Amino acid sequence: MNYLLFTLPGCSKCDKIKDLLKAKGIKASEFDVSTKAGREKIKEYAKMLRRDSSGSVIIPTLIIENNGLATAVLTSAEELDLWLKSRV
Repeated sequence: MNYLLFTLPGCSKCDKIKDLLKAKGIKASEFDVSTKAGREKIKEYAKMLRRDSSGSVIIPTLIIENNGLATAVLTSAEELDLWLKSRV
């Protein structure tokens, strides 16, 4: 599986999901969406991103790919924890 994590600097929710990934021994490729490279990368997943009521992309966003196909889009450490538990 491939884990792609989209974050912003100073984001406590981002730190929380990163801490959970580390605790579970999961390595994720991290993309800072405040940079041009991060914004370009997240555009590749535009159709599957979750948005808030104002239409903004929810950050953090963790995309989990299996064999090149996105199988999950998660936006919090709590969602990741539930997803991991469902995989056991």
